[in-house]
Amino acid sequence: MTLSVSDVKRIADLAYIEINDNEVKETLNQLSGIFDLIETMQAVDTSTVEPMSHAQSVVQRLREDEVTEADQHGLYQSIAPQVEADLYLVPQVIE
Repeated sequence: MTLSVSDVKRIADLAYIEINDNEVKETLNQLSGIFDLIETMQAVDTSTVEPMSHAQSVVQRLREDEVTEADQHGLYQSIAPQVEADLYLVPQVIE
């Protein structure tokens, strides 16, 4: 994909970026390099590569799901300003 100076100016205008003539040429070179890299990457045949969720074969070590702390529900409820039916009552802020 080839970009022109007018394309870069239009992109900058759409992005609300002020850009002068020196920056336009530099930006054009950078964008052209990016598009060249994308074309190179798209040229690689990946039809035989199996999709993967991670670049390495990593397994997440999981711990057993067990309770490790004592139940302090009663303590937390006892210091709350207002509790009803094991629920915390808060002031209404939206009418």
